[in-house]
Amino acid sequence: MARRIDVTGAGGVRLAAWEFADPPKAGAEQARVGEPDRAPGVLLLHGLMGRASHWASAARWLGERHRAVALDQRGHGQSDRPPGSVYTREAYVEDAEAAIEQLGLGPVVLIGHAMGALTAWQLAAKRPDLVHGLIICDMRASALGAASQREWEDWFKAWPVPFATLADVRKWFGEDDPWVERPSPSRGEFYAEVMQESPDGWRPVFEPEQMLKSRETWVFDAHWEELTQVQCPTLVVRGLDGELGRAEAQEMVRVLPRGEYAEVSDAGHLVHYDQPDAWRAAIEPFLEGVLTR
Repeated sequence: MARRIDVTGAGGVRLAAWEFADPPKAGAEQARVGEPDRAPGVLLLHGLMGRASHWASAARWLGERHRAVALDQRGHGQSDRPPGSVYTREAYVEDAEAAIEQLGLGPVVLIGHAMGALTAWQLAAKRPDLVHGLIICDMRASALGAASQREWEDWFKAWPVPFATLADVRKWFGEDDPWVERPSPSRGEFYAEVMQESPDGWRPVFEPEQMLKSRETWVFDAHWEELTQVQCPTLVVRGLDGELGRAEAQEMVRVLPRGEYAEVSDAGHLVHYDQPDAWRAAIEPFLEGVLTR
């Protein structure tokens, strides 16, 4: 059963952090007193529209050797959804920084998917003392541009909300969504996880307008410079059919001072959700290496 721990993020925003496994017996007390020979903590950061529970299976096996914590980022999951223009890159990074410090996880291995990966590498560049290792999962460093943002705006408008049942959610996002090239049950499950029941049906736990506000703070800019500032060992992972192309991923590895590369076949953008066993096989050797460095 998951254990919730409240964290205070930037501007006093209440964030929900989750442990999906008991902390390793040899490391729980050591994490509090900061002993240098303990296994590092792990902080898992979901992508835009995601939530901590998307990392549940990964957090459980990671929890066998690490203190693995997944964070509901602001506007997502069970964390606060403050109104206004508080969905900045700086706020997301400061939230993750606060979680590491308040939970005593540092030096931490950061594992981020999509937007969460960008937050992770920006934090690693800002606070190298807090980050021992970094895994970037299917996130581009190049600017996506205004056309991409308009596509997302139109996509949100196309959602047939409210959904009558969770089965309808799974079917639309897994089969009927115009963005789906071929049926993807895992995609349907991913979006079912971010729905909540309301009086008129099932709606997302987040506000689409806040997701667009979050996204516009990074889609218009490239983020290569921050990658060059990341000093810790970093693994760039892509799904073979994901949004991060091989050439760009390999260029990210090249500019990272200590970059490594892995890819997962038969996986799309939701790498860890599409192929959890293959994703684990791709990252475990890197994690083992981080532990021995």
